[in-house]
Amino acid sequence: MERVMTADNVDLNYGSIGALLTALHARKVSASELLAHTIARIEALDGRINAIIVRDFDRARDAARAADAALGRGERLPLLGIPVTLKEPFNVAGLPTTWGFPHFRDFQPAEDALVVSRLKAAGAIIIGKTNIPIGLRDFQSYNDIYGATNNPWELGRSPGGSSGGSGAALAAGFGPLSIGSDIGGSIRVPAHFCGVFGHKPSLGLVPLRGYSLPPALPVPGQGDLAVVGPMARTASDLALSLDVIAGPDETRDGIGYRLALPAPRHDDLKDFRILVIDTHPLMPTGDAVRSAIGRLADRLDKSGARVARASTSLPDLADSARLYMKLLNAARSPRLTPAALAEAQGIAAALSPDDRSLQAERARGWGMIHREWLATDAARLQLQQRWQQFFREFDAVIYPAAAVPAFPHDQSEPFDARQLDIDGKLHPYADACFIWADPASTCGLPATAVPIERTPSGLPVGVQIIGPYLEDRTTIALAGLIEREFGGFVPPPSLQSSN
Repeated sequence: MERVMTADNVDLNYGSIGALLTALHARKVSASELLAHTIARIEALDGRINAIIVRDFDRARDAARAADAALGRGERLPLLGIPVTLKEPFNVAGLPTTWGFPHFRDFQPAEDALVVSRLKAAGAIIIGKTNIPIGLRDFQSYNDIYGATNNPWELGRSPGGSSGGSGAALAAGFGPLSIGSDIGGSIRVPAHFCGVFGHKPSLGLVPLRGYSLPPALPVPGQGDLAVVGPMARTASDLALSLDVIAGPDETRDGIGYRLALPAPRHDDLKDFRILVIDTHPLMPTGDAVRSAIGRLADRLDKSGARVARASTSLPDLADSARLYMKLLNAARSPRLTPAALAEAQGIAAALSPDDRSLQAERARGWGMIHREWLATDAARLQLQQRWQQFFREFDAVIYPAAAVPAFPHDQSEPFDARQLDIDGKLHPYADACFIWADPASTCGLPATAVPIERTPSGLPVGVQIIGPYLEDRTTIALAGLIEREFGGFVPPPSLQSSN
């Protein structure tokens, strides 16, 4: 595999944060040189990928010079001199925040999101923002402002959504770290589609201040289901960056609370108790994904891990998916106009009580009154208890990130009429895509996406590792062990030799 190296064998395209920091500390490369190389690569390659849609190169050059001065003084910070990208909805002072909506094209926040402030305090150099679908509500990444992002593995395919620009940027070698968000698989699916790593943190672990639909003020608070988290090309980089951005908001919970995540449950693969799930009662898993998971399970078993393929302790996945669909649209409902809300409530009222389809549950979620939401939340609390019991028997669940590898672009409208081809049979697009976000999203559990292999045609295949609430270090540690034993990130062949 051809890589672009400096004279001191520093991989400037695909080096990990740890490797780049080592080179920076040893003065084998300067922060300004690393940034210049990254900018040149973006300018050379991103015309056909379209991942970095808001560029902040001039301020990044200033930050790199400041980082070089700090490094020269012997300063050491977790991300000092490292180029980083962010998903478009994160507020960065002086840059647009649109969420893909044309009517917000000119909105510029006055201050950085808290996550952005923490990255800068750790020495990160913000180089730009990555593309998204409009309103973050698709498994592709395109909008009328910035156009479509293409998958670096095959340009005619989706990089995933809604953090698709971040996944594509990482696969293309546009910096070693990007920060995404996830309410419905929006970190996990792009990681799977683009062959990179991603971590959906436990709910509430990373603060959301400054991650809000314009023109809302950046107030502290915790939404329902939605989280923000890191995407990278190694599990160790996920761990490092999570340490930088996690922790309570200093202006809210941080007044009285401090973060103290438990250590990983195990350090050795043979000590892990893993349940492998490759099917779902309500949706088929494509053969490319299912067979890859099966081979991973066999390798894990041979490595000494205690692997099970079924468990009576596993919560009911069908009931959980129905609950998730309802909660998902309830969480998204504040964006509805009064007319759209009235229409949604009318559709829900016309449903038969016996209709338990995923589409029906989403329809019910749009227009729930608070009393109904509280009952739904109570059901979630019961489900969370069942998962807590389950994780006394197992340490982690390996689960599909999506039913299929990256699929071809489909911008057809209406959205609800789209279908997804799973091994030659068409299924409702929203059902087939959103269903895999549950149960980690529903119950606020950590989930780490890790690449495991590629299809015969060369597309990446990944899985998500779901773990116990606030045991994020366990899922990242298991991802790292899988990476070490069975591979990990590999650059797209067409980009391996690109400068």
